[in-house]
Amino acid sequence: MTTSTASNLQVCDHPIVQHYLTRLRDYQTPSCDFRRIAISLSRALAYEAMRDLTAREAGVETPIGPAKGVVLSDYVVIAPILRAGLVLAEAAQELIPPTARVYHVGLKRDEATLQAISYYSKLPDRLPADSKVYILDPMLATGGSSNAAIQLFHNLGVEKIHLVCFLAAPEGIKRVHEKFPYVKITTASVDSHLNEHGFIVPGLGDAGDRIFGT
Repeated sequence: MTTSTASNLQVCDHPIVQHYLTRLRDYQTPSCDFRRIAISLSRALAYEAMRDLTAREAGVETPIGPAKGVVLSDYVVIAPILRAGLVLAEAAQELIPPTARVYHVGLKRDEATLQAISYYSKLPDRLPADSKVYILDPMLATGGSSNAAIQLFHNLGVEKIHLVCFLAAPEGIKRVHEKFPYVKITTASVDSHLNEHGFIVPGLGDAGDRIFGT
C-alpha cells in the first residue's frame, strides 16, 4: 500500500515497511541487525519504486505448452550514492535483470557548509534518452547530495529519474523538486524537519555509520 502525498512523491505505508523502519530508528539495534533490516527495507522500497518500469509482451513455453508473458523493456540504471547507498543497490540488484547498469556516485557532505562534495563518479559519455535511473541514498536530508547526483544524469539528457530513500526531510524534498520537478521520490517516511546540523529529526542517525558499524 502506498500513499501519494504529491504528484512525484510516494510514501510507502505498508505495515512491513513501517516495521522495518521502526527497527532502524531504534538506537539499540546493533549494526549487524541494522544492515540486515536495511537490506529488507531497501528491497521493499525498490520494489515499490520500480512500479514505473515498462514491459513488452513476450511468449514463453511452459512444460505444458505456450503462454503469454512480459519482459522488462527499459534501459535501467542503478546509481547508489556512496557509501550508504550500497545497501539499497544490493537489494535493487536482486529484483532487476542482470542487464541493468550500475554507476556509483561518490558524494560527501561538508559538515560546515552542508554542501555536497563530489569525490567519485564514472559515468558514460551518453545514455539512451529513455533510460530510467534510480538514484539510491538512505537519507534525503538537505537535498544537496541528491541534487548533485541528479545533475550528473540530467547533464546526460536523462529525464526519467527516481530517487529512493528510507527517510526524507521536507526541506530536502522541496529543494529537489524546486530544481528538478520531474524527479520521482519514493520513501518510507517524511520526517519533521532538519536540525541545525542538517540531520533529519527524528531520523535514525547516520545511516552509513550504522550500516557499516563505524
